[in-house]
Amino acid sequence: MATPITSLQNERVKQVVKLRDRGARDETGLMLIEGYRETKRALDNGVRPAAFFFCRPLFLGTNEEALLSAAAAAGAEMFDCTEPVFRKMSYRDRPDGLLAVAPARRRGLDDLALPPDPLLLVMEHVEKPGNLGTMLRSADAGGVHAVIVCDRCTDVFNPNAVRASIGTIFTVPVVEATSEESLAWLRARGIRILAATPSAEKLHTGCDLARGVAIVVGSEQYGLTSLWMDGADERIRIPMLGQCDSLNVAAAATILVFEAVRQRLAAGKIRPKM
Repeated sequence: MATPITSLQNERVKQVVKLRDRGARDETGLMLIEGYRETKRALDNGVRPAAFFFCRPLFLGTNEEALLSAAAAAGAEMFDCTEPVFRKMSYRDRPDGLLAVAPARRRGLDDLALPPDPLLLVMEHVEKPGNLGTMLRSADAGGVHAVIVCDRCTDVFNPNAVRASIGTIFTVPVVEATSEESLAWLRARGIRILAATPSAEKLHTGCDLARGVAIVVGSEQYGLTSLWMDGADERIRIPMLGQCDSLNVAAAATILVFEAVRQRLAAGKIRPKM
């Protein structure tokens, strides 16, 4: 049975609001997951929320009740909130009445179980949570086997990154590591490293992406550091035909991932979902 919350001063409400800040997330090991798609993907992929807050007047459809049952079955403590209470906790302009607090899944490089010829996406110094989330969404859509976030500038568990990923942060293995650790780990496993940079001579379409590869993209402002540029097996670029010399990092990562998808489909290594 759900516990009602009617007061804006409720201690539970204050704890949820604190989790918007990275310091509180790092200290508690907890994260916020808001929205129907996001909470459903979390539950579908084995996340067990510690607490689940809901507000029926804000529900957008008829599927929310089944989600509440799933959250309760997963062991979440359930809280039935008034609309003012829920809006205080929500970080969205138009909340849909569903918000979970869950342990943040943290993986190491050695936790990854990769198939033959894996496709990996490596991000170095990505600054904006929206870009990080969008790349996770593209990684999920392109069947990327793991995402490695190096030398993070933004928190993987930032609520805006979770939102931009529409919950795919729970469908793709995500690892945080230093660039040095990641480079050594990839080399030890014989995974080819492809550095994406506008200064490269070779086009991305001329590179073999059907074999095991790690596509490495850099920060929006500075690109990749010399560690990755010097350590890569190849440098590749996306052709630019206008006055702009580069793309948003999330757009570039999406193009590169789907060139790998195209090549792997043509080689018969993967099959599209029907």
